[in-house]
Amino acid sequence: MSFIKRLFSKFKKKPDTVEEIKKKNQENSLFETTQEKFDDGLKKSSNSFSDIINQLSTKYVSLNEAFYEDLFDAFVQLDIGYNATKKIVDAIVEEIKYQKVVDPTLIKQIIIDKLFVYYIQDSEVNIDLNYQDHRQNVFLVVGVNGVGKTTSIAKLANYYKKLNKKVLLIAADTFRAGAIQQLNIWAERLEVDIYKDESKKDPAAVIYEGLNFAKQRDYDLVICDTSGRLQNKVNLMNELKKINNVIEKFIGRNVDETLLVLDATTGQSGLIQAKVFHEVSKITGIILSKMDSSSKGGIILGIKDLFNIPVKLIGLGEQLDDLVSFDLQKYLISLTANLNLDYEKTSN
Repeated sequence: MSFIKRLFSKFKKKPDTVEEIKKKNQENSLFETTQEKFDDGLKKSSNSFSDIINQLSTKYVSLNEAFYEDLFDAFVQLDIGYNATKKIVDAIVEEIKYQKVVDPTLIKQIIIDKLFVYYIQDSEVNIDLNYQDHRQNVFLVVGVNGVGKTTSIAKLANYYKKLNKKVLLIAADTFRAGAIQQLNIWAERLEVDIYKDESKKDPAAVIYEGLNFAKQRDYDLVICDTSGRLQNKVNLMNELKKINNVIEKFIGRNVDETLLVLDATTGQSGLIQAKVFHEVSKITGIILSKMDSSSKGGIILGIKDLFNIPVKLIGLGEQLDDLVSFDLQKYLISLTANLNLDYEKTSN
């Protein structure tokens, strides 16, 4: 058993019942993917990070303060963020000194170990989407223009349609030119229904009418598109607050999922966007798009550090089936693939 798998097993929650396992297998099977797909999708990030660490291992013949400074810079380039980088590197240095490691080529396993433990931090990370049978579920999707929000909505709709769920899209991005038309094209392509009212400019009013429409026709899932204007934080806050109030009053509970779509290629800019949306809305999970195009795969660790919001789904390609569940084990193995560790031969 690999050491990452052994680490992972330490933090797993108690086993589910047989009924729970069957239900989860049905619901999650379409979002699950192979290690190979993670490897392909994270190739740019892996090459960038592993190349730097491998160069350090050959540049230094022994571990010293200069090595630790370069190690810190390597993590900064991964775009984890300063605070997360400091915590991770401090933990790595502490372990190096505890184990009395002197050879730079022997620290790769420590790096992966500390990355894993840092993300878990002795807690269960829930990446499951809060969808339940026998009720009308409502997902709210937020994010700035250009991050892949509409495409992510389409991929979500496609996923639940494959589970034979009745899906309705609500086109409530009333501010961006062409947003309603773009969502409508996806609805037609997927053969799912869409509620739109181009005569209205108030997103909350459109969502209210859309929820009424959905209730009368027994939809299983309603996915609401929204505008993502960061130019005026006050307007954004008021708009999202109004939308949340409308949904919560209508369904009698919190919004089932408020998913923030971030573009992985934007790095620190994505963390700034997350900060703004986190301040104005109850974000329950992150959809990280365009991971296959990014060399900044460390943003996942940065999000966890700053906001403690789980990355629930990541985009590993342009196809409809390329939106997959975030898997920490697969992510770390892919991110460090070129560190030349033989995972399967690592013994107990």
